This record gives sequence, structure tokens and C-alpha cells, in this order.
Amino acid sequence: MKKAEKIQALAILASLYPDAKPALHYTTPYELLVAVVLSAQCTDERVNIVTKELFKGYNTPEKMITLSQKELEKYIFSCGFYRMKAEHILSASRDILEKFGGEVPSTIEELMTLAGVGKKTANVVYAVAFGGDAIAVDTHVFRVSNRLGLAKGKTPEQVEEGLCKAVPKTDWSKAHHWLIYHGRRVCHSQKPDCEGCALKELCDFKK
Repeated sequence: MKKAEKIQALAILASLYPDAKPALHYTTPYELLVAVVLSAQCTDERVNIVTKELFKGYNTPEKMITLSQKELEKYIFSCGFYRMKAEHILSASRDILEKFGGEVPSTIEELMTLAGVGKKTANVVYAVAFGGDAIAVDTHVFRVSNRLGLAKGKTPEQVEEGLCKAVPKTDWSKAHHWLIYHGRRVCHSQKPDCEGCALKELCDFKK
């Protein structure tokens, strides 16, 4: 995909999904952090069901660490990888309290010091909770970017680097959501709706 085509593709995505926003439900940076950790290998819909109950009593790091790991596991069991996620959430909650004064850190570097927080999770929290400029590469973003030719790479890091070059910095966070929406609604993993896709004339995969 040539530079002019990338600009055109981004404009089409922006017009298709002007109201694209995170699917996870949250009211604070801490709730978002927990929800994103739970969303690994799990649907946002399932996470929202789980956090609706969990956050009724445990929506701050202070409250979360009153739970034992076994107790937290019972809440998040249906999200999968529940033992590891419970361990990470409790460890991150303790670090937030002990190292960051009870507030979720607002930089990517500091976020990545928390248990269970890799670059993707840090980018999401940084962009969504703190209004930072970042592109989080999940499975949808990775797939759609490679198929379109917007940013090609064999790893999420390579795709992130390519997207940061292709997308104006002020649109990084929005482009993340545009690509997720397109991946969920049109460019499906198994059966992409190429004929119904507004980007088919530009798409490397379709060509």
C-alpha cells in the first residue's frame, strides 16, 4: 500500500467509525487497567460481565488487596487464565499502593513495571485513561493492518512501529479503535467480508 493509499484508507476508516470507542466498561484508570488485564484471551463482553460484579466491592487497589487470590479467582474464573490474572491483578494493586501512592501511573514506562502489564496493555491505559498518543496492537489491529498493507509485520511490535509511521500521531489512539471495529465487523479472522468492505479497492489482501 502506497503512502497516498494509506492516507485514503485512514480517511475511510475514520468515516466508517467516527464514534469508535473502547468496548470495556470502566469509570477510573484502575478499573480500566484491571479490565484490560482480564481481556487477554477473553472477549470484552465477558470481561464486562465479570467486572460488573467485581467492581461492586473491589474497584480500587485498596479494596482489591483485601481479597485472597482464591477469592479473586472465583470472580474472574470465566475470563480464562484466572490464576495468572488474579496473581497479576493483586501484585499490580500492591505496587500501585506501595510505589505510586495509590494512583495508577500515567506513563507507559511506569505502567509496564506493573505485573501483567505489557506494551499493549500499557498503551491502552495510557491512551484511553490518560489521553496519551499510543497505538495498542491486539489481534484485530495486527490482522487488519497486515491485510490492508497499512503496516506489515510478523510481530505486534513491528506492526506498531509501522502504524506509528503511517498514522498521524494525533490519530494514533483513534486509529487503534478504527482498526478494532473493522476487524470485528468486516475483516473477520476466518471469513472476512471482502466484497462488503469499503476498503477493498485499496486492500493488499483483496488484491
